[in-house]
Amino acid sequence: MTSTRLRVRPTRAEDIPGIIELSRRIYGPDSAWAPAQLESHLRLFPEGQFVAIAADEAGVERVLGMAGSLILKWEQAHLDRPWREITAAGMFTTHNPAGRTLYGAEVMADPDRRGQGIGTALYRARDKLVVRLGLKRIRAGARLRGYHRVADVMRPESYVAEVVAGRRRDPTLSFQLRRGFEVIRVVGGYLQRDPESLGWAAVIDRLNPAATDAADREAARRWRRRVGLPDAAG
Repeated sequence: MTSTRLRVRPTRAEDIPGIIELSRRIYGPDSAWAPAQLESHLRLFPEGQFVAIAADEAGVERVLGMAGSLILKWEQAHLDRPWREITAAGMFTTHNPAGRTLYGAEVMADPDRRGQGIGTALYRARDKLVVRLGLKRIRAGARLRGYHRVADVMRPESYVAEVVAGRRRDPTLSFQLRRGFEVIRVVGGYLQRDPESLGWAAVIDRLNPAATDAADREAARRWRRRVGLPDAAG
């Protein structure tokens, strides 16, 4: 398929079949997004949902990527619970518009379009949303997709420290570090039954400079020092 230029826009109801088809290709039929979940996202927080699309020569748009987000209050945002609990089994009914943290619950991109900037474009849309809503931060759980390769010889904290220091590459975390995120902590049981991460994830955080101050930045640094992690490397 020859496509026109990639663009990102807010998700619409008519995008749901394309999102489901893409998630089936990425995660398999048993873990794909369900219509009820995606409909709930649009009902609760439509501004936080984005798709990356491109049109073919006939003008038919195809979903090439998707980002799903919700707002959490501070006490919800430590991400020390499984993804299913944080997101209410993917329904996003834990969304709290009184919060100041945008939680990036999902980003997915067409695996046949790697290197075409889909993930970067979706993150830029989230950045603009955080600024527009005056939120303090974006926070997410970066599943450690490469950890299973070294799990028998390395603790997950050591694996993350090596990725942060630039001595090792992880397909998910390395990308997010390049986007300016910093690791706050490492958590287990985040994505249960995930054979790549074995349930481990790095809690990543990026502050909105327009809505935070030196105290917020120092608090993040103290937490990283507490768990023995260096600052992000470039």
